[in-house]
Amino acid sequence: MNLMDPVQVFRMEAAELFVVIEEGLLDLLGDLSNQAQIDAVFRGLHTLKGSGSMFGFEALAAFTHHCETAFDRVRKGEVPATAELVAAVLEAQDHMKALVDTPNGDHEATGNGLLAKLQAAVGAKAAQGCVVAAPLPAAVAGISSATASAATRWRLRFRLPVNAMANGTNPLGLLEELADLGDCTIKADTSAIPSLDAIEPDDLHIGWTVELTTLLPQPRAAIEDVFIFVMDDMEMVLEEVSSAPALAVASASTPALAPTLAPAPTSVVLPLAEAAASEPARVPNTAPAIADAKQTKPAAENVRVPAERLDELMDRVGELVIAQSRLSQLAGVSADIQLRSVSEDVERLSGELRDTMMVLRMVPVGSLFGRFRRLVHDLARETGKEIELVTEGETTEVDKTVIERLADPLVHLVRNSIDHGLEMPEDRLASGKARAGRVTLSARQAGGEVIITIRDDGRGIDRERVRAKAEASGLIQPGQMLLDQELLQLILQPGFSTAAQITSLSGRGVGMDVVKKTVEALRGVIDMQSTPGEGSEISLRIPLTLAIIDGLLVRVGTGSYVIPLSAVEECLELSAEEDLRSRGRSFISLRDHLVPFLRLRELFRTGTPPDRYQKMVVISTGNERVGLVVDQIIGDHQTVIKAMSKLHHDVVTFSGATILGDGNVALILDVTHLVTVGQQQEAQLRAAG
Repeated sequence: MNLMDPVQVFRMEAAELFVVIEEGLLDLLGDLSNQAQIDAVFRGLHTLKGSGSMFGFEALAAFTHHCETAFDRVRKGEVPATAELVAAVLEAQDHMKALVDTPNGDHEATGNGLLAKLQAAVGAKAAQGCVVAAPLPAAVAGISSATASAATRWRLRFRLPVNAMANGTNPLGLLEELADLGDCTIKADTSAIPSLDAIEPDDLHIGWTVELTTLLPQPRAAIEDVFIFVMDDMEMVLEEVSSAPALAVASASTPALAPTLAPAPTSVVLPLAEAAASEPARVPNTAPAIADAKQTKPAAENVRVPAERLDELMDRVGELVIAQSRLSQLAGVSADIQLRSVSEDVERLSGELRDTMMVLRMVPVGSLFGRFRRLVHDLARETGKEIELVTEGETTEVDKTVIERLADPLVHLVRNSIDHGLEMPEDRLASGKARAGRVTLSARQAGGEVIITIRDDGRGIDRERVRAKAEASGLIQPGQMLLDQELLQLILQPGFSTAAQITSLSGRGVGMDVVKKTVEALRGVIDMQSTPGEGSEISLRIPLTLAIIDGLLVRVGTGSYVIPLSAVEECLELSAEEDLRSRGRSFISLRDHLVPFLRLRELFRTGTPPDRYQKMVVISTGNERVGLVVDQIIGDHQTVIKAMSKLHHDVVTFSGATILGDGNVALILDVTHLVTVGQQQEAQLRAAG
């Protein structure tokens, strides 16, 4: 992407505005009388319309104008905010996104249908301001000839700050908005323009005088709203001149009011299209407008960097870590004191660079959770259920790649919780529950993992129904004994669904299979719990990062392996006597707790005899622990994770590979899989007596 391409810059900033608008609309549903939220939504729509017009997205600007007009009427108290209006604008926002992505597409029919819904939501009184066939000027929106008040004349003199255009303000857009308010005459004041040799092409030196005749009931507020984002930095004098005869109200087919231009001896009078100075060929920055729309305090300076550049930088840091490992190995066998000193400095600096790089890649989970407010709102309207979404642990940070790949699985899980789990309001009341069902999204960090949990207080999973469906599908044999976790995991099988009929939400058995494949690709694991009549809980255990980790380098036979250091609890020696005593059971007593362990030499079939003094590395995920018996613990190792080839995709014992300082390859152990194997071994031994 070319960073100086203004269209791409607008699309990025439009995406931020869509988030602001959507959050404001969803917050407004909680309190439809919240004036601050109404103002925030209006400002977001206003900024989107103005920016779209500035960058040539005329269809977007025209469509957004209708939504802006509707919220302007709400803001002024002319019509109330309703849930129907919020839903209509949310649907309209999806159309706005399409207008941004494909501005030349055929969107007219869809747009007209959405505007009809907007009309119905605002009501008959506001419908005149949202006519689909031909929009009325804002000056006469919603005003009938029978109720129009006397027109008033206003004189406005204003001068924008010199750096207005450099900051993304388009004077032409402001003048067009003033023209929408009524009949106006615009005169440009060029007296402050410096000589040609002193002029800066980015600076704005033109002022304007506008004579405006309007029918608006609150003309001063309407005029000031035009300058809502530049009011603090500009010079403006606004005064009422006199009353004027009432203007005729335009019909649905009347074109927008055009400005009346009159010459003046002391000023240069230009057509509206030429009334503003030419814009410099540079990328405007609408960040101040976005900050206003978010209603936040001024943020620290930020720099936009494409995600692919971060990925490329991460690769370079990874190569640096590998090179540093080679240097450390060479220094370790060298008697050169200066080489060792340089090696230690490089190791420290590369470690700091790695940590800084990892922080840059970390993204709060809240950026992912925020997307589901809209999903829950839409599903509640579609299913007729009352749903409360609760989010916890939004500040938990995860690698950006993990966030991107978790979006679709979480959508399927939330949809399943709502469609299969939550009951209808009447059924919940009959069973003694609250009328509104609750879906909770939570995130927390546990060692080197992040645990994302989706929990609902619905009917729970019907185990008998799951078993019957699995037997009918041939997934299990009739009457086959299964652990509870194994039974619940059956719903993750491809094509598996307990829905009685296929709906737009579920029934095809595709969603949960997508969840399983994505989580496994992220080297994660899915835990499921369900209590009949109380609800279900699905937890995704995902590594914090997919790039660089601290590892514990060990030797098994003649091969080297890396254990993620975040999963290591302790290391101890396995004596020959303890090894012989535990043959056949593979348990060790640690502080009065039996911990199962795996002999990696046997698991990997190295064909080598064990070392005389074997070591055991105790690892854990969550509350589960297992020991790994190795021949030698070499030490800690900064591990750059390299993906396994497609040929090794089915080798679940390893999550990746890394390159050691001597050029050899070490495989990275999949801790979650090994703990699962250890726990299954323990369960089998306990079942055997």
